[in-house]
Amino acid sequence: MRIAISGAGIAGPTLAYWLARAGHVPTLIERAPALRTGGYVIDFWGLGYQVAQRMGIEAAVREAGYQVQSLRAVDAAGHRQAQVSVDAFRRATGGRYAAIARSDLAAEIYAAVANDVETVFGDTITGIDNGPASVGLTFARAPDREFDLVIGADGLHSTVRELGFGSAAGHERFLGAMVAACVVDGYRPRDELTYVTYNIPGRQVARFALRDDRTLFLFVGRCDNPVAIGHVDACLAWLHREFGGGGWECPQILAAVGRSQDLYFDTVSQIRLDRWSRGRVALVGDAAACPSLLAGEGTGLAMLEAYVLAGELHATQGRHAEAFANYERRLHSFVVEKQDSALRMVGFFAAETKLGLWLRRLGLRAAQLPPIARLLAVRAFRDELVLPDYPM
Repeated sequence: MRIAISGAGIAGPTLAYWLARAGHVPTLIERAPALRTGGYVIDFWGLGYQVAQRMGIEAAVREAGYQVQSLRAVDAAGHRQAQVSVDAFRRATGGRYAAIARSDLAAEIYAAVANDVETVFGDTITGIDNGPASVGLTFARAPDREFDLVIGADGLHSTVRELGFGSAAGHERFLGAMVAACVVDGYRPRDELTYVTYNIPGRQVARFALRDDRTLFLFVGRCDNPVAIGHVDACLAWLHREFGGGGWECPQILAAVGRSQDLYFDTVSQIRLDRWSRGRVALVGDAAACPSLLAGEGTGLAMLEAYVLAGELHATQGRHAEAFANYERRLHSFVVEKQDSALRMVGFFAAETKLGLWLRRLGLRAAQLPPIARLLAVRAFRDELVLPDYPM
């Protein structure tokens, strides 16, 4: 089948890889003029990691990633409040764990499929005619085209979801926080393989040293209503408003970030849908069921969903209605449980009160004890779902 996939991030190229393996003809459509860079570092493990292994890219992912050693919390003067080793978490995954920039993971996935599929960069879908026998697409730039299926893998603010499922307003659940990320060159100090965090009520700023003398900064801030995200100036204004009065390295961090034009800025939200498909249109990844950027497992879930969707299309010999139903039956309740668990993460990243900050520090200090670290690791990394085995 000819299958259009909107989005060349994580879920889209993963889906394209498995569809091509199954004999279909996928076309990736990406709004950006090239693969996206920058962004934030993710913890990559679990079922998504197993999918990467089956794609044969584990070695490349580990090479591009970072073997993080610890998480450190500091106070306004930079003094250590707690430092937690990640060894227990690495052991809980059987070593199948990597911290990697999301854009680097996307590049490794795309490299595995780039020579086998058509990719249209710098364009976006503007219209979907979801017919009984095919799907007609209109584009911002390219001529109209017809496909057998259309898959939205275009993230939290999915165009395919809005066009194919109705207004996005009813699907997005804002979790009361904004997030920003930026990579800058030459920042000092550096703490290699240590994720350093500083919290004040309702806000967190963190830094992590990357290769090539680069540093990643991640900012999380609580707010009652979403902030407009369309322009760099809006992000900078929010950062100075929320973190301008902070201690630790906040002044010099903001000065460094102000020199960059490569800023990621978005809401912390979830997508909740009763169905992930309508007719010949389906959704995967954040477009279908974003657990929120702070959940820690969204990337792995996106790869899982892409793999299962391709596998079900193969198992049903292309009977899309049956395949879509099986895909949702296998994963919907599992993903909803992950979303429910993720709701607690906003409080961990950005506790709203001094009491909440004290409890967070207490929890981190407790996690320094090996028995508690092992217990937390087992609970955090346990998945009840067994990855299906599709002969693709």
